[in-house]
Amino acid sequence: MADKNQGMAWYTFKKGITTENPTYVQALGMCPTLAVTTAAINGLGMGLAVIVVLSLSNLIVSLIRKSVPKDIRIPIFIVVIATFVTMIDLLMHAYTYDLWKTLGIFIPLIVVNCIILGRAEAFASKNPPHYAFLDGLGMGTGFTLSLFLLGSIREIAGNGSWLGIHLWNFKMFMFILPPGAFITLGLLSAFFSYLKIKKEEAEKKRQQELKKQQQAQKA
Repeated sequence: MADKNQGMAWYTFKKGITTENPTYVQALGMCPTLAVTTAAINGLGMGLAVIVVLSLSNLIVSLIRKSVPKDIRIPIFIVVIATFVTMIDLLMHAYTYDLWKTLGIFIPLIVVNCIILGRAEAFASKNPPHYAFLDGLGMGTGFTLSLFLLGSIREIAGNGSWLGIHLWNFKMFMFILPPGAFITLGLLSAFFSYLKIKKEEAEKKRQQELKKQQQAQKA
């Protein structure tokens, strides 16, 4: 029983990074994904903010899920999310001012990020607190890694640097412009879709071989 619970907990966390990645699989939160990833540090900062908001809001929504009237659950979820976003906004303003200034309006807009409200409604409101927290942590981590990867590629290709460290003088400025964001995101999405398809084909082939072996044993 303990092994089963541990497996479920691990799957709940892992799916947000792999099979249900909010960026490359579900294509959610595209506005901040395309807008703030001109540099790796911007993507990392936005991602970490989303991890905190998503994990804690999922936890609170799960804790109050049985006492919230069904007809007004969405406004209540938004108030919970907005509370944590306000806290993150003030903390970043106080301790990471340069990053806060760079991310600008996209920090307050975390309130209406479809990933956060979607997980609150689809998962946290229907599952126990520990699973809700792990779901938020996993989805937030997947979102952070996606933004960091996208921001790293754009910064390296467009500025010839990574995390502010100069690498070379060759620069393709298109990658730090909006077209570069769409092109890079499209290529990464296609790459991860290809990996997913190959994995599914390999699993299907394995199942067919296993079925043939079972039929041969019966014969």
